[in-house]
Amino acid sequence: MIRTLRTAALAAACVFLVSCSADKTPADAAIKSAEQTIAAAAPEAEKFVPDLLKSAQADLQAAKDLFAKGDYKGALAAGQALATKAGELASAANAKKAELTALWEETSGSVPKMVEAIKSRVDVLGQAKKLPKGMDADKLTQAKDGLAAMTSSWDAASAAFGAGNLIEAVEKSKGLKEKGTEILTLLGMAPAEPAAAPAAAPPAEPAK
Repeated sequence: MIRTLRTAALAAACVFLVSCSADKTPADAAIKSAEQTIAAAAPEAEKFVPDLLKSAQADLQAAKDLFAKGDYKGALAAGQALATKAGELASAANAKKAELTALWEETSGSVPKMVEAIKSRVDVLGQAKKLPKGMDADKLTQAKDGLAAMTSSWDAASAAFGAGNLIEAVEKSKGLKEKGTEILTLLGMAPAEPAAAPAAAPPAEPAK
């Protein structure tokens, strides 16, 4: 009876060891693959989605710890889940970068024109012998001060973008369009309206 129990225990142990051994190689491969994907995405992810990168790196370490403890089944499951997360990390970084790039392009396409329009108007008013109706010295001073602040902020944003710091550039340019609109209104100038979308073509008539 005892011999039978020992034999059964040994058999179970062998099955367990074989099962663990079978999981070891794929677990190692899954973890290494995920690690490579995370490393490739890290430079952009660190800039645009740092929290997601930290989470992925923490999960990677957890998977490695499971592997080191000999829990190959757990390490395999963790590695497979990490592979998905690693792929999502690169996609999230690219999406955030695209979002900020579009925002910068929109801002850089309008703010310099606003600055130029305001400067031109302020120069004209500054040389006028008499200010037009609705404009006085206080308003002109406000416009000049606003222009100076706006120009300084835009120069800083442009410098950041030129240095490759997209996030900083977008951050420094926040609110400049609204500020420009405020100054234009103060000067009695209507901000440029966005171009209207082209009218949709009428539906084709069915063939007779």
